[in-house]
Amino acid sequence: MRDAWEYASFVVTALALPFAIVFFVLEQRKERNNEEEAAYQLLSDAYNDFLKVVLANPDLHLRTSEALEHPTPDQNERIMIIYEMLISLFERAYIVAWNERMSEVEARRWNSWDDYMREWCRRENFFNALPLLLRGEDPGFQQYILRVAQEERGTVIQPA
Repeated sequence: MRDAWEYASFVVTALALPFAIVFFVLEQRKERNNEEEAAYQLLSDAYNDFLKVVLANPDLHLRTSEALEHPTPDQNERIMIIYEMLISLFERAYIVAWNERMSEVEARRWNSWDDYMREWCRRENFFNALPLLLRGEDPGFQQYILRVAQEERGTVIQPA
């Protein structure tokens, strides 16, 4: 009887323990992927909410390439507030989603944010406001978006 118990404990140690470890690692990876997907979804939802603000302010012409001609002081203030919202969202996306060594899934997620940044940097008003908008932002994010802006506009921007 004692030999049977020893044999059973050997089987558990030799087979079940490695299986349990593999199962645990796979579950941890799955949980991490779910957390990353949830973070990405929250950022995407925040960007959609931002676009609703843009749509609610059509007089600012935020989705056009050229700057608004002769904006009123009220329009200038609203533009800057909306751009501050956007730069804050971009910085959050950079901090949460960007890293030097990304998996294929992470790179796909990040590329959508890179596309958004490039799209906005092509807009004259946003591009011109970047030095002011980047004050106090994460240094890595500043470097990243300034490089993107330079690539999109062909002009070097110096942070304010």
